[in-house]
Amino acid sequence: MASSKDMTLTSVKVKSNLFENFKIECVRRKFSFQKLSDRAIHLYLTDEDFRKQITNQINLEIKENE
Repeated sequence: MASSKDMTLTSVKVKSNLFENFKIECVRRKFSFQKLSDRAIHLYLTDEDFRKQITNQINLEIKENE
């Protein structure tokens, strides 16, 4: 695990509804925003297809189950 000196503290604003849904999934799956951000940044830097998918994703609406 990286030490705190190897980490950078950031502050981001995210869409409230997306984050609320994400927090619920994090509890269910024992996952965290830290894990997501580290992995997403790694894939963004190393995987061309992932970078294209993220760059081109514009629809951020989540369909609620009825």
